[in-house]
Order: sequence, then structure tokens, then C-alpha cells
Amino acid sequence: MKYERFEQLPVWRDAMKLAERIFTMTRRSEFGQLREVRDQIRRAALSVSNNIAEGFERGTTAELLSFLYIARGSAGEVRSMLIFCERLGGTESEISNLKSQMSDSRAQAPDSRSRMSDLRPEIAELKSLAESCSRQIRAWADHLQNSDIQGQRRLNDQTRQAWQATRSTEAFLRKLQDIRDSAAKSGAKQGE
Repeated sequence: MKYERFEQLPVWRDAMKLAERIFTMTRRSEFGQLREVRDQIRRAALSVSNNIAEGFERGTTAELLSFLYIARGSAGEVRSMLIFCERLGGTESEISNLKSQMSDSRAQAPDSRSRMSDLRPEIAELKSLAESCSRQIRAWADHLQNSDIQGQRRLNDQTRQAWQATRSTEAFLRKLQDIRDSAAKSGAKQGE
């Protein structure tokens, strides 16, 4: 499928979901005392979709690839920060020990560490979404690296026709090879 606008790209849509969900999660009170973490994870999440969009709007494949790798790096940064948030929550046994050490009056109000642990299911889903974005970007980048098209800026009618002629020739040669292979198999069966 040929995409005319970056808004049509499935990977851009997933990256937007990631950013929206990160912004929603970081509005929660658990991030009240973690402003630096909140701000950084928001910037990283938004960077994924923004770099996909900017690369798509550029004129060459090389520029698109450059922005895709930046987007992929940002997806990795989001995952790393989500892992950090998980670690802030501690393990279940650490949280239990922490609560048992607190006085009865303080045990009534959950500390920020135990509240962060409440986000584990959401964090796990967001890590999975960030990893999906990273895999999609990697697959797209691999495809582009193996492409002989250098980008829209380099295409004109003459280069477009030459590219199409090359593709047609390759398709014809593959079909011819298939016919040869079929004929060889057919001849081998008759000789048996």
C-alpha cells in the first residue's frame, strides 16, 4: 500500500497512541514528585511520532531513514524510562516491608513507591506498545535500506519510468524462471 500522508501510517498511529497514553498516565498523582521523569518520558514519547512524521515529509530516503532511527531511539528511551518507573515501585515484598515499618498513621496513606507499583499493568502495556513501534520502525527502515528508490525529491518522470522498467524486467525474469523450473520438473517426471 502506498501512503500519501504520514497520518495514514500504522506505525505513526501506534506512536500517537503511545504518546497519548504516556501523557494520560503521567497526569496521575504518582508523577507529582517526579516532574523530571514525567517531562522526559513525555518528550521521548512525543518524539517517536514527530520524527516519523518529519522523516516522511522529507524528500529523500536517506533523510527518512535518519528520522526513523531517531524515532526508534526515542521508542527505546520510552521503554527505558518505563522500566525505571517499574523499579521505583519496587517489588511486592519491598512494598510490604516498607508498609510494615511505617507507623499505623502513615500506613493509612500509601507512599509514592507503593502507588507507583499500582501502575505496573499500565506500564507493562506501554512497554509493549513502545516495543511494537520500535519493531515496526526497524522493519520499515530495513525495507528502505534495501530499496533502490532514493526518495521523492530525486524522482522525476525519467527516473520513475526507469525504476518501473527495472521492476517490470525483474518480474518478467522471475516469471520466466518459474516457467523453466516447471518445465524441468515436468520433464523429470516424464523421464521417471
